[in-house]
Parts: sequence; C-alpha cells; structure tokens
Amino acid sequence: MTHRITRRAFSKGAIAAASAGGLLPLRSAVSLAQANYPTRPVRVIVPFAAGGQADITSRLVAERLGEKLGQRFVIENQAGPGGIVAARSVLSAPADGHTLGLATNGTSISVAIYNALPFDPVKDFVTISTLGYFDLVFATNSESMFPTLPDFIKAARAQPGKLNIGTIAVGSTQELGAELFKATAALDVQIVPYRSTPDVIVGLIRQDVQLMVDFYAPMESALEQNRIRAVGTSGLARTEYLSGVPVVSEAGVPGYEVTAWNGLFAPKGTSTAIVELLNRTVRDILAIPEIKTRFASLGIAAKASTPEELKSRMQSDIGKWAAVIERAHIPKQ
Repeated sequence: MTHRITRRAFSKGAIAAASAGGLLPLRSAVSLAQANYPTRPVRVIVPFAAGGQADITSRLVAERLGEKLGQRFVIENQAGPGGIVAARSVLSAPADGHTLGLATNGTSISVAIYNALPFDPVKDFVTISTLGYFDLVFATNSESMFPTLPDFIKAARAQPGKLNIGTIAVGSTQELGAELFKATAALDVQIVPYRSTPDVIVGLIRQDVQLMVDFYAPMESALEQNRIRAVGTSGLARTEYLSGVPVVSEAGVPGYEVTAWNGLFAPKGTSTAIVELLNRTVRDILAIPEIKTRFASLGIAAKASTPEELKSRMQSDIGKWAAVIERAHIPKQ
C-alpha cells in the first residue's frame, strides 16, 4: 500500500526523530518547526471599524501575507475606546503567531490619556513591523482670507482668542496634533472638536472654524473639489500626494512634527522565529509597487521597520503625547 506523506507531516516527523536522536540541537529543531508556520488561518485584530485607513491597509497586507505564507490572514474588526477590546482579544490568545493585532500611534495616546489601561502595549506585546506612516493635513476654506498657514498664524497672533481650529474627537491624533501646533506656535486659538471629518469640513466651509486638521484620506474629496485648500502637512518632509504643500515647520513653526503610524504586534511570548518570518514577509509586501501605490492613494507611505524600531517609536510617542495632554489640560479618562 502506498502512503502519502505531506511536506508538513514529514518535516514534523523528521524534526522529532532528529531531536530525539540528538542530531539537532533544540534551538535548531524549534527553528525548523517554525518553518511550518502558520498551520491554520491567522486572525488579525483591528481596533477600528471596517472601511477606514487602518482597516483597508490591514486587509491589503493580510491578503498578501496569506498568499506568501499559505494560510488565510483574516481581519477581525473590534472597535472600541482606546483599542481596549481589540488588545484584550490579542492578549487572551495563545502566543503562537495565529492571533496578531494592529497597533497605531493611537495606542500610544491611549497609554497617555487613560488613567489605567488593562494592558501595557510595550510590555505585554511583541512588536513585529510598521506598515506605514501618514501625516496630518492642515486646511483652510478655499475662499478664506488665509491662503497660507503663515497667514493664519499671523492673524491668530493679531487677534488672540478669535480664531478656531476644527478637528475630530478629543484625544484623537488630529485633536492632539492641533493642540501641539497651538503650543509650538504659541497661539491663543480655540480647538473645536467635531463628531466626524465631514462635520469638520462643513464647519470650515461655513467658517465656524478657520483651520482644520485631519488625515488626507477623509479630506481627499473636498480637496479635489476645491472646497478646502491644503496649507500644510505635519511630517518632516513634504508628502508625495501633496508635494506642493509645505510642511508646518517650513511654514513658520520650527520643531513641529506629527507622523502617525500603524503596525503589527503579537502576544508576549511569541517566538522570535515567527516574528522574524512575519517581519521579512511584511518587508517584501510593502516593497511591491502596487501596494506602495495603493497606500499612497490613502495618504500613507508604505514602510516596514524592525521590531525594535516599532517598539522604540511606541515608547517615544507615549512620552510625547503625555506631555501634550498635560500641557493642554485634557482630563484623563
């Protein structure tokens, strides 16, 4: 009788036999065993609702991970304040690489703004790689008397307390980015939070606010229709999608920089072999021209990192946003 032996079954049997016979050191056996990862579909927990930037980019990467690693990578949207619901799902899963999570700069903000989180993103998780970086966009009404950001700054200094900046919810990257701008530029302006980006845009068009701060993707349509005008971006260098728009530090606010990010992480205890495999694979995926172009259309620069770089960025942002929150007297939750 002929027996079919799958590659995976053969590998496991060979590893077990070799290890038992002393032919392989334990570390080598474990490394070979990890070569079979993943053995079943992988859950990727995203702490946002479907349809947003984080969800779309996660799905693009998950699809390619599945193609390259031979198992489906399934996105599960678990939205909730502070990313707590999603983080708990990842924490409660076995540390075998079959449950991953998406972290963002919002994760760092959560640590800074919540009095007590049920998790520590630095200590309780293993970082894998960033997926991309994206900047805030500063915009005015297309018919505004402030055609440039320096014009807005000049008017704000001439009229203390008279001008408003619109953003979405308190504690968001957008709102804290506006607070950091206010502090760095030493302006006496009011930050006005709205429920959603469309609401902010309406407020800007009505001139209830004179400047808005948000990410590119939800503003793209209004920018293309010339309903609003981009006057600044928040990164260290000009963006590919708004190359003619100066960064805020060029426009008269030296030292200002906000770059949002998202990245993959896994439960603490996940093996180094799995983390390294995922990191290499993500790097390959983010180098694909089609992926880079799709990310750019969302206002995101596709860019991988080492696990250590992502961990360091998360730690740095926790301190950065904690200082902004304290200075702006934003109450902790």
